[in-house]
Amino acid sequence: MKLVVIFLFAAALHVSANGFGQKITISKKNVSLEKVFKEIRKQSDYFFIYSNQNVEKATKVNIDVKDATIQEVLDLCLKQQPLTYTIVEKTVIIKPKQEAVVTTVAVAPLAVVSGTVTSKGTPLSGVSVLAKPSNRGTTTDANGKYSLTIKDGDKTISFSSVGYISQTLNIKTEGGEQKTVDAELLIDDQNLESLVISVGTRSLPRSSANSPLPVDNFDAKSLKSTGQTTFDKALQYRVPSFNTVQTPVNDATSLLDPYEIRNMGPSRTLILINGKRKNMSSLVYTQTSPGRGETGADISAIPTDAIERVEILRDGASAQYGSDAIAGVMNIILKKNTNGGAVTVRTGITGKGDGKMYGISLNNGSTVGEKGFINYTIDLSKVGLANRPGTLSAADEAAYWGVPLATTQAFLNLKKDGGNINGAPETSAAKFEVNGGNDLSSTTKIYYNAAYVFKKVNSYANYRAPYWRKVSDMPYLASLYGTGTPASYIGYVPTFIGDLNDYNATLGFKSKNNGWLTDVSLTTGGNSQDYTVTNSQNRSKDASGNFIYAPNPNVYIGQNTFKPGGTKFRHLVGNLDISKVVASNLSIGFGSEVRTENFEVIAGDKQSYDGLGADSYQGNTPENSGKFNRYNLGAYFDMSYDVTKDFLLNGTVRGESYSDFGNATVWKVSSRYKALDDKLTFRGSASTGFRAPSLHQIYTEKSQSTFSGGSIQITGIINNVSTAARTNGVPKLKAEKSTNLTFGVGVKPGRDFSVTFDYYNIKVKDRIVLGNLVDFGTGGQAFFVNAINSITSGLDFVAEYRNIKLGKGKVVLNLSGNYTIDNKVDGAVNNPASVKALTGTLAGQTVFNATQDALMFTSRPKFKYIFGVNYEAGKLGLSLNNTVFGPTKFKQADFSNPGLYTEFKTAAVTDLGINFEATDKLSIAFNINNIFNVIPKYKIKSDGSASANAIVNNPALLRNEDLNLTFDGRYNITTYDGSQFSQLGTMFNLSFNYKF
Repeated sequence: MKLVVIFLFAAALHVSANGFGQKITISKKNVSLEKVFKEIRKQSDYFFIYSNQNVEKATKVNIDVKDATIQEVLDLCLKQQPLTYTIVEKTVIIKPKQEAVVTTVAVAPLAVVSGTVTSKGTPLSGVSVLAKPSNRGTTTDANGKYSLTIKDGDKTISFSSVGYISQTLNIKTEGGEQKTVDAELLIDDQNLESLVISVGTRSLPRSSANSPLPVDNFDAKSLKSTGQTTFDKALQYRVPSFNTVQTPVNDATSLLDPYEIRNMGPSRTLILINGKRKNMSSLVYTQTSPGRGETGADISAIPTDAIERVEILRDGASAQYGSDAIAGVMNIILKKNTNGGAVTVRTGITGKGDGKMYGISLNNGSTVGEKGFINYTIDLSKVGLANRPGTLSAADEAAYWGVPLATTQAFLNLKKDGGNINGAPETSAAKFEVNGGNDLSSTTKIYYNAAYVFKKVNSYANYRAPYWRKVSDMPYLASLYGTGTPASYIGYVPTFIGDLNDYNATLGFKSKNNGWLTDVSLTTGGNSQDYTVTNSQNRSKDASGNFIYAPNPNVYIGQNTFKPGGTKFRHLVGNLDISKVVASNLSIGFGSEVRTENFEVIAGDKQSYDGLGADSYQGNTPENSGKFNRYNLGAYFDMSYDVTKDFLLNGTVRGESYSDFGNATVWKVSSRYKALDDKLTFRGSASTGFRAPSLHQIYTEKSQSTFSGGSIQITGIINNVSTAARTNGVPKLKAEKSTNLTFGVGVKPGRDFSVTFDYYNIKVKDRIVLGNLVDFGTGGQAFFVNAINSITSGLDFVAEYRNIKLGKGKVVLNLSGNYTIDNKVDGAVNNPASVKALTGTLAGQTVFNATQDALMFTSRPKFKYIFGVNYEAGKLGLSLNNTVFGPTKFKQADFSNPGLYTEFKTAAVTDLGINFEATDKLSIAFNINNIFNVIPKYKIKSDGSASANAIVNNPALLRNEDLNLTFDGRYNITTYDGSQFSQLGTMFNLSFNYKF
């Protein structure tokens, strides 16, 4: 591995030492344009993207040039053709000429013409600028600026770029002074799929239309139109295979909600920022909620106003990017504009009048010197508590807790909801993002980006009703939560406060020499979470039966406030990526990555963990705390080969070496074939993958309160390398291994209509789970273990119909969906030998029971469809989206009968968005999300067995099961196990955007 890294760095030095030549010589008579393009690729580092249909219609050309530039050759070849071209980086995109927007600008003969090219106020880099008939040209820099010398006799200047309608300006030669000519390009909605994508290959960049892999591409406008206030929730209503859910009361889980692509959990989707790995969160989900045992990056921390677009690769990509990319890769591309900044003020509220939201965001940019840029975003927001408690029955509470009816009735007369607070917590956030770069020369540039996010979340534990405690404890509790007499004690609700800090930064350098593109970068990132528990107490007693932490200002002033500690994670990543077009139909890429990771468990104060610890959330003990680290080295080689103009092959192989679990070698092959003049495309891939166990999963050890079977229990998690783990025969964790198959078809009968279907099959071996409690004779213990193999398969489809004329505007229809065929355990549970060997009353235990199975598999929607209608006419824009969430099943292990399960019913959520451009600078957006106030609804069902049928057919017995599931009705909307979508119902959001 060290030799590979040394080789790669040596190659980089070799590339940097050579010159960069772009002059070519061609002598061809009566040849097709395609042959000219292939000859250009042989002699340069340029490659081409074009439609076979368009190029085949072109007439044959004669060309005889020596030491000519690429632009000179292209101008000669396309002079009499109905085609034009755009150059982005070293990619030449050939496309039909668009109808020109013609105006007249006076320009001096032999003058230098300069200006800025923008689109809706945003500078455009890489725009081709061409003066005719001299055919002198240039491209705009990172700030959208250009400078061009005009010859006497030039009559027009044209501006063209991928995804935009070309513009041609007539010019007159009058006077001798320098002139400024600016251009404003309009977006060409019909050619958005020609945008070059960054994910899916490590050699030759491809457009989404030519990629052999399924890649979603969403711009900032599409995300904002959802009306959702955070990036992760916007994706929920834009990407069918993406799911996230807000759980009601789950302590640290409230800081960031678990998410997943293709039902694979947050650990198996790699998050990139401008193509570089983002740090994971320091939180591992340990509660009974979807995502249990997983960890992932905090994508909700990314301000939406900082995002230019998002690429989502829905395919296994471990060979290309390393660990965590089993389900796919999400690449978040930041804005680069240097003028046309804007400030957005937003507010919102739920249909019930709670959950009030206020926010302000500023995005702006500036040039740095002559060839540099910087773009920055500041986002401040506050979201109020949205409470959705259930209504409790005094009789049910009395029966459950074994107390007199009068006792529960007296309390519920004061608090009919039992004092419970669940739903969406109060959240305050400050987000900062910066993106920049500078062209050091025509062949080299430096780039950078950085972000910092602070979030504070206030959530609540279950209310501790007075009848939960012994009468002998009442005097003590009443002194804290009453007037000092037992009769005055009415209970308390512990609060959980989380402070989250998240940061990431990248500094990189790119150079282009002799056709070689070299990219060297260093990325750092980290996440820390500190917790505070208030309105609680430690009820531990000494040998004499006295409370150790009784209220005594001289001994312990903050007796009802605790600092239980927290967690930290950080990484440092170095990347070297090299690529080159080595022949007209062959490109290669290779590179290496070195990464160090550090995970820290921070001990809490003694009062938070001593004895019983802080009620609701016990602190980290010194024994369970510490700092842990590892490093890994990785290297890859990628090759892309155009066998014919229609047939593409791509292959990648990667090797990884981890300091703690060993080595891994993975590969990937993909292909694409086009037919019927590009109207039909077949694509597919096969790959192997891996996911290294996270440091969180190896070293997390703690005790905490969890809700299970209608009661609160203190559970213990032992870390994987502890003495307790070895004593109980818990094996060391090893890496997950996967195989991923994807194949699909795309149909594009016309420019305005397209459909794609993709089938996927993902098998994961030795999947890591946080098991349920196992009693080895010393009490219940949970631990991380490679417990199962899994299989996940399904279908993704995307259909879009553009430019449907309606009145004075146009309509866009889109339908997309994900259907899960299989999402289940593949084979038997791999219980550790020590668990299998348990005998007597301890026999028959398993680390993976029905609840675990539901959290990982069946609690995800069977299908999800999104149907959208977008209409734009002048200053008015309307969007109507319907998201259909399929059913989910939850086979609760704590039900009295194993044949019972909960099913959340299929539901459709309808969202309406209205956008109005009041002036050139001010626009107003109003969104009503979930217009019809649809909330998740469940029903307890039977698997068909006689014993389970007897329960569901008996209203009294069925009610008991329902009370068990919802903790006596405290969670009658979502239950403690989550659901397919938000439990908050209708939400109203209003925003004002003002452009500078």
